[in-house]
Amino acid sequence: MAVLTTKELGGIEDQLTTEKTMISKYLHYAEETTDPQLKGMLQGIAARHQTHYDKLYALLG
Repeated sequence: MAVLTTKELGGIEDQLTTEKTMISKYLHYAEETTDPQLKGMLQGIAARHQTHYDKLYALLG
């Protein structure tokens, strides 16, 4: 695996924080809605952000 620069690591860390925030927000929105279709859509968006988070985190491992 290639060595990441300090700037690259900082960018990945910033993006991890953003992805984690998005996961939390969309899961919260999904919990708040009573519309099953909207709930499923919001959970899907949260899952997509979780995938992004997992892939970025893997770059650090």
